[in-house]
Amino acid sequence: MRFLYTWILFTQVRAADPPCSLLGLPNLPELSKDGDVLIGGIFSFHVKWDQTTQVFTSGPQQSKCKGLNLRELQNVQTMLFAIEEINNRTDILPGLKLGYRIYDSCGSVEITTRASLSLVNENGKNISLKSCSKPDTVQAIIGEPSSSPSIALSATVGPLHIPVVSPLATCACLSNKKKYPSFFRTVPSDYYQSRALAKLVRHFGWTWVGAVCSNNDYGNNGLNEFIIAAKEEGICVEYSKAFFRTDPREKILKLVEIIKASTSKVVVAFVAYTDFGFLLKEMALQNMTGFQWIGSESWISSLNPSIVQWQDLLIGSMGFAIPKAQIKGLWDFLTKLNAASDAAIFKELWETIFDCKLPTQETVDTKEICKGNESLSQVQNLYTDASELRVANNVYKAVYAVAHALHNIYSCSKWQSGKEGPTACANITDNKPWHVLNELKKLYFITTTGEVVYFDENGDPAARYELVNWQKDKDGKIEFVKVGFYDASLNTDLQLSFNNISISWAHNESQVPVSVCSPSCPLGTRKAVQKGRPICCFDCIPCAEGEISNITDSITCITCPPELWSNDKRDTCVLKLVEFLSFEEIMGIILVSFSLLGVLFTICIAVIFFKHKDTPIVRANNSELSFLLLLSLTLCFLCSLTFIGQPSEWSCMLRHTAFGTTFVLCISCVLGKTVVVLMAFRATLPGSNVMKWFGPPQQRLSVLAFTLVQVIICVLWLTISPPFPYKNMNYYKEKIILECHVGSVIGFWAVLGYIGLLALLCFILAFLARKLPDNFNEAKFITFSILIFCAVWITFIPAYFSSPGKFTVAVEIFAILTSSFGLLFCIFVPKCYIIMLKPDKNTKKQMMGKASVK
Repeated sequence: MRFLYTWILFTQVRAADPPCSLLGLPNLPELSKDGDVLIGGIFSFHVKWDQTTQVFTSGPQQSKCKGLNLRELQNVQTMLFAIEEINNRTDILPGLKLGYRIYDSCGSVEITTRASLSLVNENGKNISLKSCSKPDTVQAIIGEPSSSPSIALSATVGPLHIPVVSPLATCACLSNKKKYPSFFRTVPSDYYQSRALAKLVRHFGWTWVGAVCSNNDYGNNGLNEFIIAAKEEGICVEYSKAFFRTDPREKILKLVEIIKASTSKVVVAFVAYTDFGFLLKEMALQNMTGFQWIGSESWISSLNPSIVQWQDLLIGSMGFAIPKAQIKGLWDFLTKLNAASDAAIFKELWETIFDCKLPTQETVDTKEICKGNESLSQVQNLYTDASELRVANNVYKAVYAVAHALHNIYSCSKWQSGKEGPTACANITDNKPWHVLNELKKLYFITTTGEVVYFDENGDPAARYELVNWQKDKDGKIEFVKVGFYDASLNTDLQLSFNNISISWAHNESQVPVSVCSPSCPLGTRKAVQKGRPICCFDCIPCAEGEISNITDSITCITCPPELWSNDKRDTCVLKLVEFLSFEEIMGIILVSFSLLGVLFTICIAVIFFKHKDTPIVRANNSELSFLLLLSLTLCFLCSLTFIGQPSEWSCMLRHTAFGTTFVLCISCVLGKTVVVLMAFRATLPGSNVMKWFGPPQQRLSVLAFTLVQVIICVLWLTISPPFPYKNMNYYKEKIILECHVGSVIGFWAVLGYIGLLALLCFILAFLARKLPDNFNEAKFITFSILIFCAVWITFIPAYFSSPGKFTVAVEIFAILTSSFGLLFCIFVPKCYIIMLKPDKNTKKQMMGKASVK
């Protein structure tokens, strides 16, 4: 709507030729000089303006500007210095002189719009009240320094393709080429500054900040960009408030109360320096110190640090400023101004600086009359201070950018017949502003200070800032110290860099202030956002078992790899405890002891049998099978040792096959002895010759045949899918059980099933022979031993599958030892008892005696 209004106003002025006074403009620009080519300028010479009540019966009245802006007048003088420097050069625009028309906008959008219409509508020195329609020759406009007036200026002259080059309008909205096609600037966009501020805040670990801004396009757009960038960096904004210097005091006091009541100690201020003073004044009255201020370029290097009431508030403030530069000869140009200047604005400047009144025909007030011999070179103020030329350098570059664009247009090599313009270079009246606009888009040059100047597709320059810190010098005065640099053209991790200079913090603290909603979560914990609060407010939850967090403020816990487990602090994964039945632990020692004890008992019995091998009881019990059975029992006791110790590939294959083979050998011998008992009874019957069919050769062959079957099963098992070491991580989460996986389940159960089949057959035969009428019937003891054997292995199965970890192996060893001891004691101990303690029964007569059958 604002653009439509100004466009209609402009076209009506051009069409109807109304008097210029209808626009409410001054009769002449504040500063002007004729030249072959004119450049326009709009600056805020004054910082305040009053709009008097207008009575439309007599026409619009003039706005009154107040409060001379010394820093802005320095920028104006920089523009005049650059134009004079260009006019004195022979390599830029040779034979042509630049002129200028410069207006004062007083920082007002309304006056800026009026001034822009004046520049494009020839409100020059020969203006009359009859017509304002004479085309102006302004080829470009330098200014406005503020964002809101620049938006109005660009919207007004944009449809006319007149380029606007601003030295200080930073609003990111001005990068929109669809809305502002002719806007350029020599200051980086706030898009980059906002991200630089977010990176700065994140660098120092401030995740909980407050934010204030000027209630205008500069502040609101800049703060919105910062909030977006802060969110990307994981920063939360506790509050964001806007104010303006013309707001009622009650509104500013309300903002002060919000800042005072906040828990964040870092405040990001996207505020124009003309507004900031009103907030600082109220904070100073309440002695609100201790806040770490992070400032935008508008005030961080422009605010006058000499004001005592601000020093305690802003000490340690930090922010990004436009890089400073040195312009050779500018200080001399600034200070050569004298009281004899014809320009009214310079007369006002002289009177303001020296607090005097220049003599005129009018009545002189109470002020002292200027002597006329005052010298600006002896004065230290914002106008004469050329030590840190930041905005002034942008003005200098803006003028040179327009001059280089004009030079490229008026250079003969740039004009080709039939393409972009006339064949001659002398006819400069044929040039149009959009020619300058096109040249600015592809401009590239290096200034006398060594800076590279160009504009990207949005009309923005390269984004580079100095990181400025407010520090006290030796004399207790505030100075701006460069402590770092930001360059958006570099890689993300290299954009923000710091000098090797100590930083001063708020309230002269020696350590970095802390500003977080919740303390950082230590290692071993994760963040859990508090319900209904920003993500920066959270609780620290310890990681669960098997999970870790090895970084501060982790949002998740990392699950440890399968072979690792979390330590007690939950900050690192360590190797899980490895569990297996070892020889060093008590359980392993006990089982080894029993195994060796069984071997010792077996050897002792074998020695006893060997010494008494010719006695009737040994000979009657088939001494050959007895010794073979004792050997197999010895192997059974020894095979239990293969189950102890860390499983390996060979031990896993050996333990199951050795166990299966030795037990089959053992059961085969018992089966052979049982058959011998049965055959012996049958042999005592009249006419029976059964013993010749199961003599010693047949007994050996049967044992070998039964054992060979088990050997074949084991070979097939080892060939197809042998047992192998296995890390069982399913039973316990915090430790690994080293065990032997059986490989082929069919092979494993085939081995056990074959043993069980032989044991069952042996039990049936022994049970049938248990009541044979002999004084010494061995079948009774075999029956009892096989009964113990079967009972042990039947109870072994559920115990095996329900035992955890190494106890599974211990149960298996226990079953092996128990069944072996059962066979050993039940079969051989009664014989040893007779041999050693009852030798009177160890006679052939006693052995051949018949027992009564009940």
